[in-house]
Amino acid sequence: MKKSMTIAALATALVLSAGCAKKKPADLPPPPGGTETGVGAEGAGTGAGAGRHGRRRSLAGLARADFLQNVTADRVYFATDSHTLDPEARAVLDTQAAWLTRNAGARVTIEGHADERGTREYNLALGDRRANAAKNYLSGRGIAESRMTVISWGKERPEADGSDESAWAKNRRAVTVLPQ
Repeated sequence: MKKSMTIAALATALVLSAGCAKKKPADLPPPPGGTETGVGAEGAGTGAGAGRHGRRRSLAGLARADFLQNVTADRVYFATDSHTLDPEARAVLDTQAAWLTRNAGARVTIEGHADERGTREYNLALGDRRANAAKNYLSGRGIAESRMTVISWGKERPEADGSDESAWAKNRRAVTVLPQ
């Protein structure tokens, strides 16, 4: 009797502790950018059988390459706990605005990022303010807001690993991305 009570108590404890197990965090989607799927060195994705979607990805890849080649940078950096654009950031955004003006059909996503310090909620809000600061600046330079989307990644997608000022400085940014 005592043995069956012990087994029942252990089984109950296992069931209860299983319900308290830490949930696996949701997987984040892959970071934007990177290599272009379906477009190889020979232009795969544009040949026979590629269809309309393969060609669209190829054109988007060409636009992204042109953007990266013709702007000063695809990202601007911020001071700690700030979403204010400094003169260097405004100069970078001016080159982006010029490219976007020349390529009137291009749409961009502006991603806001923060360093690892602070809560998740604080960093998501700060990333949003940074992305919107870049968007508002581009809008002021004549780029239609309907061509720009903002997203905040907060501290979820660091550019640099580390817990020092040099890593934090690289992670406080807004990045302009041409979708695939």
